[in-house]
Amino acid sequence: MSFLHFPPWVPLVLFFSLLFIILKEKAAANSKKGNFPPSPPKLPIIGNLHQLGKLPHKSLWRLSQRYGPIISLSLCHIETIIISSAETARALLKTNDFQSCNRPQTNVTKKLSYNFLDIGFSPYSDYWREIRKICMLELFSMKRVLSYEAIREQEVGLLIESISQSASCEATVDLTQKSIALTTDVIFRIAFGKLFKVDGFNEIASEVEVLLGSYGASEFFPIPFVGKIIDWFSGRKARLERVFNEMNVLFQEVIDEHLHSARPKPKQDDIIDVLLAINKKQAESCNVVITHESIKAILFNIIFAGLSTSSVAIVWAMAELMKNPKWMNKAQEEIRNQVGNHGKVRERDLEDLSYLKMIVKETLRLHPPVPLLIPRETISHFKIEGYDFHPKTMVQVNVWAIGRDPTYWKHPEDFLPERFVESSIDYKGQHFEFLPFGSGRRMCPGLNMGVKIVELALANLLYHFDWKLPNGMKEENLDMEENSGLSLTLHKKLPLKLVPTLYHP
Repeated sequence: MSFLHFPPWVPLVLFFSLLFIILKEKAAANSKKGNFPPSPPKLPIIGNLHQLGKLPHKSLWRLSQRYGPIISLSLCHIETIIISSAETARALLKTNDFQSCNRPQTNVTKKLSYNFLDIGFSPYSDYWREIRKICMLELFSMKRVLSYEAIREQEVGLLIESISQSASCEATVDLTQKSIALTTDVIFRIAFGKLFKVDGFNEIASEVEVLLGSYGASEFFPIPFVGKIIDWFSGRKARLERVFNEMNVLFQEVIDEHLHSARPKPKQDDIIDVLLAINKKQAESCNVVITHESIKAILFNIIFAGLSTSSVAIVWAMAELMKNPKWMNKAQEEIRNQVGNHGKVRERDLEDLSYLKMIVKETLRLHPPVPLLIPRETISHFKIEGYDFHPKTMVQVNVWAIGRDPTYWKHPEDFLPERFVESSIDYKGQHFEFLPFGSGRRMCPGLNMGVKIVELALANLLYHFDWKLPNGMKEENLDMEENSGLSLTLHKKLPLKLVPTLYHP
């Protein structure tokens, strides 16, 4: 047996590091005075980190049932407040929206520019306002969303064709994989103007999700240089560099292609065309200029905010309908009666499919794509329910817990689309018991785009096929477990595999 031999100075460094951490935590605790939210018992150094569990949204929900809708956690040296009720979410996202609209900066967000509206720019700055205005008015306006109708319909048509081939021989279809492929192709065509087949892109996307959904030791550890050493030894720093370089090469390639003089003028501008046009216009008349690096950052946000969220919503909706065949039959009857023998569901048909829309809402309630909204960071001091929120505190809203709160929802664990009959509740940020896309200044700007993809795909899957579980599996045996891990998005743990049978009108 061999033993590791450390230099004699290593124990001394560790001792003084621990002493520094303890003294720093004590000084920080003494520097902030006020009425703090209740907190579960903490351990030295790591605080409440051990209480997050494999599924943090569930662990935090259980803690909120014991300690209340506002709880305080110490994640090593990161002070965090968790919000778990509609009333406290309203107080944060509406009443104190501006005081809490910053984003905590991590090494990942700085490198990958995920928070392209935030990195290096305060919400008070001209640059931040200009970027936000461009996103809301130019990229995610309803007019722009509707202009990509043909792309969505074409890609959903290709999805149906590929499943039809499996249906002809009663082969099992992996709907998880099909949904990811669909959303990837739609988003690539909208962003780049064409499909890009990038080897291993799904693996890159999964790695990005893990990196964005986790903190490195350099963020958690109170002594930055020690944390950086840990990240270097663990391989996290190398992973981050590799992912950044691969995405940077892809984005630069498509930008260069759009700038090439020989490129034929497209029938319809994609996202890069729009941003390059703004770049040219601003260079002539504006002090705030959108650079190529800004364009890359915006592309990154669009792609990785839309890829998983839309695909997981399709998968969860189909899984719930397989568990509840009565609701599936009702949805198919509505869709098939409305569409008749037209051969496919078009986007113009969606407005008349009220029950389908209720299914999508109920799916987003039970399975919000991002169960813990992207963290906010407080800018200035404010109070909610008498508790003090100090500057530089990280705040997260547990929308998964709010969506299952019996205070607002009858039989909250059951999948009941009918709960939305004659209900004005929607997901656009004004009903705080239902916040799958957030609310306020940090609300997801791409919700209209994402919902269109989900509704169109789901409607066509239900119109064209009857579905059954493989190998004689019963509905009650369908696994509905959520995937554990550090991903921001709430994936189904096991892929959804079903057997389609082609429907003939």
